[in-house]
Amino acid sequence: MKLSLVSDSLSDLSLHGLLETATQCGLQGIEFTTGNWSTAPHFDLEKLLESAAARDALVASLSDRGLEISALNCNGNQLHPISGDAHDRVVKDTIRLSGLLGLDTVVLMSGLPAAHPDDKVPNWITSSWPPENQSMLAWQWTEKLLPYWRGLVRFAEDHGVKCLAVEMHGAQLVYSPATLMQLRQEIGDTVCANLDPSHLMWMGADAIAAADYLGSAIAHVHGKDTFINKPQAAIRSLMENGPLDSAAGRSWTHATIGVGHDQKWWTDFFYRLALNGYDGWISIEHEDATMSRKEGLRRAVAMLNETALFEAPDYVVQSI
Repeated sequence: MKLSLVSDSLSDLSLHGLLETATQCGLQGIEFTTGNWSTAPHFDLEKLLESAAARDALVASLSDRGLEISALNCNGNQLHPISGDAHDRVVKDTIRLSGLLGLDTVVLMSGLPAAHPDDKVPNWITSSWPPENQSMLAWQWTEKLLPYWRGLVRFAEDHGVKCLAVEMHGAQLVYSPATLMQLRQEIGDTVCANLDPSHLMWMGADAIAAADYLGSAIAHVHGKDTFINKPQAAIRSLMENGPLDSAAGRSWTHATIGVGHDQKWWTDFFYRLALNGYDGWISIEHEDATMSRKEGLRRAVAMLNETALFEAPDYVVQSI
């Protein structure tokens, strides 16, 4: 396994500062955000698509420091009834650029459409009742999600991208291991998983069990924790919609690795990933509202260095 950093984690720094900090922390890669829900402060998607010289300069700036591009990330909602087309353009431009850079994997979300042709806002169906919820959910999958993803997979294959690593996230149609595999079974193996345990934690799923269930579908892993604020969870539930930067009043908040779950949990998580054959990137994503970016990064790296597996196994049973 190798350690990477989602570039938005250090959005306050220049590209030079980002790369220098990553090097100082002992990372091996950067996962660059390219647009949509990110302002992409370190990345000019249009320029990099147009200019081979710009692409060469970016790659050289990383390789000079012993870094690689671990993946490109275009998280957004390409199924949004209003802004979806704009997000789709960023997704497809990101796929094009990944192909030009020789990258196999693009990180993205599934998208969330409206629940009716006349609606203007996305609608996340989280309950099977009242009865109309079932028909709305079926319409979202059959009329919006599946047609879009069939076309997107063909586009990715045409541009040499082998894995569209879907981040399972709330307020998306694909939000759980079960819905990820449902999409993969419908569309094919180009649909892969970006396993970010932090989202499964607040939705009540088990990220360690997910490593077994998803198996070879896992193409990328995010390093991020979730802290459950038990006094608030007891009265608010985990269906939390309070401001993300008001951690004290929320039932859960994204946290630096080791704050929400201890070393034993993270050791078990990475061991389970290894048992299922995963030997790829662990990309740290800092979204902890109670800790500075650099402190959160240092603490995350320290915990990952204690719990992840970095060397190939070499045990051999001796013949007698």
